[in-house]
Amino acid sequence: MTEVELGRGKRARVAYSLDDVAIAPSRRTRDPQDCSTAWRLDAYSFDLPVLAAPTDSVVSPTTAAMLGELGALGVLNLEGLWTRYEDPEAVLAEIRQLAPDNAVPRLQELYRTPISPELMRTRVRELRDLGITVACALSPQRAEEFAEIVIDSGVDIFVIRGTTVSAEHVSTSAAPLNLKRFIYDLDVPVVVGGVATHSAALHLMRAGAAGVLVGFGGGATHTTHQVLGVRVPMASAIADVAAARSDYLDESGGRYVHVIADGGMGSTGDIVKAMACGADAVMVGSMLARATEAPGHGRHWGMEAVHANLPRGELVELGTVGGLADILRGPSGMSNGLMNIGGALRRAVATCGYADLKEFQRVDVVVRAS
Repeated sequence: MTEVELGRGKRARVAYSLDDVAIAPSRRTRDPQDCSTAWRLDAYSFDLPVLAAPTDSVVSPTTAAMLGELGALGVLNLEGLWTRYEDPEAVLAEIRQLAPDNAVPRLQELYRTPISPELMRTRVRELRDLGITVACALSPQRAEEFAEIVIDSGVDIFVIRGTTVSAEHVSTSAAPLNLKRFIYDLDVPVVVGGVATHSAALHLMRAGAAGVLVGFGGGATHTTHQVLGVRVPMASAIADVAAARSDYLDESGGRYVHVIADGGMGSTGDIVKAMACGADAVMVGSMLARATEAPGHGRHWGMEAVHANLPRGELVELGTVGGLADILRGPSGMSNGLMNIGGALRRAVATCGYADLKEFQRVDVVVRAS
């Protein structure tokens, strides 16, 4: 890994964003119809390697069902509006009318309504009754508190998602989540993140995670880099965690942990490049927030924006471009990479001569000269 000297007292690694890299085609091409975009996590198979980010602007019980029918996976946020309000439509309608520049104080107020364990049970059972793969998310701070409710209600995939998640949290004021014991005690696959380094990802894999989220989530809405100064460019972060996956595969004698890029992907080209850097799947928010069926109707925000003491996100106006089906599967009437994720993935894989996404991870990547 290339290092540079910032000054006599500090050295730094050179890292690359998805904008800095591009894919180099090989000597062979293939018919797109012969290429697969299928993905499998534990016992669950999907036509598309796409998880919808657990944000209230994207995933409701209704859109989770639509995503499942379209071959993707919707992840419902169990700390969001759907577990705080019996009918959150009035709250969503108000959020859709807020001025983005000063929306954070009102968002904080709306999310102060306590989480209802009974509503949590109801939402998970609603998803279960729809006959889809049920994926739900909690933050590391709430995972242990509500895990029993979630599992008993019938969740299939449990997501523990935070801005930065580690397997070794140190606290003198509260008992931290013992991630290894927690995952071991559950009977469902657990996806954990975000992480951005090889060592952090390796620790989560050793703790038993079935998948690791790479990045800080909420790429279009979070301001973590402005508030905390914390950010690792996504291309390098994905490649580092993909290397941890290979190291852990050898270390564990064959246990494969999925790498899921989370955040910083605003177009189909970004998704393709994330896969080329080593991701098995992607978690996207802003692209799906542009769907006409999305609860935010083109408005997008994440839980980072509603933190009571130090918000690290914002409400953004994205507008709408089409239905969920168009964004995921096409056809697209736009040439800016905002629609037809599946079509873009299939054609990129075909252009480079590969048959599926796992093979595509071997594609050559070039870096833009600085």
